[in-house]
Amino acid sequence: MGIREEVYYEGGPHIGDLIINSLIGLTIVGLPLTVGAIVRALWLRFRVTDRRVTVNGGWRGRDRTDIIYSEIVKMVKVPRGIGLWGDMVLTLRDGSRLELRAIPKFREIYDYIEERVVAKSPDYISAAKK
Repeated sequence: MGIREEVYYEGGPHIGDLIINSLIGLTIVGLPLTVGAIVRALWLRFRVTDRRVTVNGGWRGRDRTDIIYSEIVKMVKVPRGIGLWGDMVLTLRDGSRLELRAIPKFREIYDYIEERVVAKSPDYISAAKK
């Protein structure tokens, strides 16, 4: 019997990302943004638990990345869509980065993740402390 994880958030990108990028896609220049938004809407899924952050993405959602909180040393959030959704970048101990694009409730999710990172990672650099 394994240890149970409490799921805080599970779902896909914010629908506003798809709507805005579809409108931009009415121009030829915006077409790549529309394709990216459609791929995210179809196959990108986030799962934030009390133990880890999981991102399923890639072609047909076949790529999975799991990050435990003790590996995160820096976090940055950027609002999008007049603040209704946002992007987050998690920098890991080995220097690699994990992007969470068009995540709904990004402020609340950022705060939830940061609480756990502060408790687990002594190397964490808070964006607020800079």
